Amino acid sequence: MAPAAAGEADVRPCSTNSSTSGAVVERCFNRLKQWRGIATRYEKTAESYRAAIILTSLLMWA
Repeated sequence: MAPAAAGEADVRPCSTNSSTSGAVVERCFNRLKQWRGIATRYEKTAESYRAAIILTSLLMWA
């Protein structure tokens, strides 16, 4: 893509799907962070941390 001329605005096409799906993912992470154990990562192993995220996600979805 050629650079914009001095008087033109730099307009780039974007997909609305990617921005809306990104917003959904961002809101999900923000809701996960509200759970104290997830935000501070109290679990010692990656396996138990993953289990806590899955459990919290299921509770949010239900």
